[in-house]
Amino acid sequence: MSPANASHNRFGAHAAPITSATYGFGTLAIHAGSEPDAATGAVIPPLSLSTTFKQRAVGDFVYEYSRSDNPNRSNLEAAVAALEHGTHGFAFSSGSATTATVLNTLQPGSHVISVNDVYGGTHRYLNKVAQSMGVSTTFVDLAHIDNLRDAIRENTRLVWIETPTNPTLRLVDITAVAEIAHEAGLFVVVDNTFLSPYFQTPLDLGADIVVHSATKYINGHSDVVMGVAVTSNDALASKLRFLQNAIGAVPSPFDCYQAQRGIKTLHLRMRQHALNAQRVAEYLEASSFVESVIYPGLKSHPQHELACRQMRGFGGMVSFRIRGDTHTADRFLQRTRLFTLAESLGGVESLAELPARMTHAGLAPEERNELGITGNLIRLSVGVEDIEDLITDIAQALESAVRENDDEIAI
Repeated sequence: MSPANASHNRFGAHAAPITSATYGFGTLAIHAGSEPDAATGAVIPPLSLSTTFKQRAVGDFVYEYSRSDNPNRSNLEAAVAALEHGTHGFAFSSGSATTATVLNTLQPGSHVISVNDVYGGTHRYLNKVAQSMGVSTTFVDLAHIDNLRDAIRENTRLVWIETPTNPTLRLVDITAVAEIAHEAGLFVVVDNTFLSPYFQTPLDLGADIVVHSATKYINGHSDVVMGVAVTSNDALASKLRFLQNAIGAVPSPFDCYQAQRGIKTLHLRMRQHALNAQRVAEYLEASSFVESVIYPGLKSHPQHELACRQMRGFGGMVSFRIRGDTHTADRFLQRTRLFTLAESLGGVESLAELPARMTHAGLAPEERNELGITGNLIRLSVGVEDIEDLITDIAQALESAVRENDDEIAI
């Protein structure tokens, strides 16, 4: 156990373990993995940039080498494990590195079932990299649970879920998938990036591993690239710990320090993200300049009932189809003032992007069409700015873009 997580230190005779069984989310976000420094009493554990650590005797050490472990990384891993109601946390240099490491637990010849509406980077890894290493993937619409049963093969080992999916915000019933998968002896991995553990804890719903691009909501300030994984399965944890060290795709101590600072306000940020996103979604749904809106918090979402049952909130991501075509969408994205045209999501600032030509451009056109990633589909990452300002920004950009498109059609 690292000094940062020790329950005894010279500045307090005993500190009760900070776990999800004893404390609420906000308390965990602030205190888990963040005990005062045992040596100095510093309330915030210090940044430890050292690559190597003195051993008391040969093989007698707390930390050995920073690729294997580091005080800041172990603090962050303890925090994310507590928030996800798991017992083992792992931090990686990116969300993609997390995906790669988890899939490296599989042997050549294994088969994966993935939700079809998956993040473009995950689709790329499964299709281009994992396949070249002897791991095949079937992409399935998991909104219909019978599709999972039909896709299971003798060599299937893992089911990969995103819920909500990116960018069409479809939902997958985690409990239903886990029941079928476990009956067949399969592991279930859930990418929880879009909701964060504040709104959804997949391990509680039957998942075996939960992963995040911590670049997004967990860090929340668009200044760290990182991924995390959490599990309560000791055997899987042992494999992940070995691969984390062997592959070496680990984050820097500074990035861990930054991400843990971000975690301390996760509960506050997620509340405001969701409040703002609900208002934005309702505004868009009422607008004559919009064809359709996708947000789990709207009653018009086809899986709204599942959202209410599985999630504790609806998140900060909203997708909508602007009235017009890809050129209309492009105009909208160029004319917003507060919504910055950029990839990524989950920061305090609002972002907007065109998935068909940005995050999901790597998919074949027929695949995008099948998934509903049309040229006029815009994805918003709704930030925590004043909601009146955000709606005003959307309103002026919508009107300008759509009216110009209508004028061109009239000519």
